[in-house]
Amino acid sequence: MITNTQSGTNIQEIADGIYRINTPVSIPGGGAFNFNQYLIVDNAPLMFHTGLRGLFPVVSEAIRAVMPLEKLRYVGMSHFEADECGAMNQFLAVAPQAVPVCGQIAAMVSVNDYADRPAHALADGAELSLGRHAVRWFDTPHMPHSWDCGLMMDMTTRTFFCGDLFTQGGKGEQALTESDILGPSEAFRGPMDYFAHAPKTQSTLERLASEQPTTLACMHGSAWRGDGAKLLRELGTKLRFQEMGTLPIS
Repeated sequence: MITNTQSGTNIQEIADGIYRINTPVSIPGGGAFNFNQYLIVDNAPLMFHTGLRGLFPVVSEAIRAVMPLEKLRYVGMSHFEADECGAMNQFLAVAPQAVPVCGQIAAMVSVNDYADRPAHALADGAELSLGRHAVRWFDTPHMPHSWDCGLMMDMTTRTFFCGDLFTQGGKGEQALTESDILGPSEAFRGPMDYFAHAPKTQSTLERLASEQPTTLACMHGSAWRGDGAKLLRELGTKLRFQEMGTLPIS
């Protein structure tokens, strides 16, 4: 459903009660990119990623298409970056019961200073009940980047909110796909590698794979449905060979 014809912002259900909000943007010099937010509609609704501050009007408009914006309870983020939390305070202003949700490191170093209300900081492995849905937090420092990075999984639908993993360029027209996203995401990463290649990257990816996700909610590009464990391990293999200098990114 297109909720703003001028920006092209749209909202689509990708799993039971979980909606992808997508806004395509033009890149100076040609080309396109896209920003996604994910909304879990439940007794205590949660949004993961706020989008840039300037996207607040179109993202909030999309939320209102499926639920009252004022009922937001949690505003989540993977790490402290403009497209993750740029509009945080704008959402807190219109949703009086909402609080930021992030990892403990992010709360300590950035969010509790930046946000207008204190964060609900989740420890590694902690779960948060939203009603029918329950989400689990995973600390993923430097994976794909930032010391404070963490990711979240809805344990009810096995939807993994994988942040900047599997980033795909373009407008992200298809809300949910079962086609290859590893190839396009690796091609996008090649010219400007934004992964940290930290010592624990392989073990972190294996830990996430062991959770057996069936839907990957990518922050940029199409969400993906299939054997998430297999795809995460394939990404790990590519990274391992690249770090050994035996396989090009593409």
